Amino acid sequence: MFVELSNILSRGTGATEQQQQGKLVLLIDSNTDGSFLVHHHLSASLKANRKVCFLGFAQSFSHYSSVAQKMGVSLAAAKEQGQLVFLEGLKSSLELLSAEDTAAEKSHPLQFLSFPSADMKSLYDYVQSSLLQVVGSEWKEPVLIIDDLSILLSLGLSTGHILDFIHYCRASICLRLKGDMVALVHSDDQQDEENELLVKWLHHQSSLVIQAEGLSTGYCKDIHGQVKITWREPPQTAFGSDVTELYQYKLLDKNVSFFARGTSAAVL
Repeated sequence: MFVELSNILSRGTGATEQQQQGKLVLLIDSNTDGSFLVHHHLSASLKANRKVCFLGFAQSFSHYSSVAQKMGVSLAAAKEQGQLVFLEGLKSSLELLSAEDTAAEKSHPLQFLSFPSADMKSLYDYVQSSLLQVVGSEWKEPVLIIDDLSILLSLGLSTGHILDFIHYCRASICLRLKGDMVALVHSDDQQDEENELLVKWLHHQSSLVIQAEGLSTGYCKDIHGQVKITWREPPQTAFGSDVTELYQYKLLDKNVSFFARGTSAAVL
């Protein structure tokens, strides 16, 4: 995990550990690659001894594993120990689409790819069975991480089906099990009404929104972008009040450096 980012997020809540439980964390990237935010939450959750279900639609398991290794976490070991349940969306979807057994297709977590009219219940059941095992086990509160929801739209799923899936996962994971959900979504194309609807709904439902944005001035070797962090109605504020902080960042080989806007050595 990235220590600087963890410190920023913990400072901004002003809530007790119990108050912070059961939240939806929305990660948004706009004109930049926000995957480092996903890697941070994955490694931080595993280091915190939490049970993790990871739906990886953007990259292969080997990619996530390679990045996690740099952050001091072994995804292979976490899988073997039962702490991490990993659905490799790219590989699974190819296996499903090339399968000849109709019965196997209908029981697959991603069976909605073969049956366009189907909803996402099969994926919800997969998440449920993965995280319910946390009850009475050695692992702490569960975490569902999704990378990323925009890909599901590109695969033909409707915004309505995705929102239903998120709603039921929140009810089960956040409310009943007091766990958390983390989801990445892109916000690059303002003309994509379905994607923008998804972003707006998730933003409204989230307790914490972290948005990585590219610099409006273009590429800079010393400043790779900015992160806008919004705590929605934190406990120390009046009802309806959000708290937002803005940082610029630089990606390093094994870390990310954050600094207040305009304070980088590159602009001083």
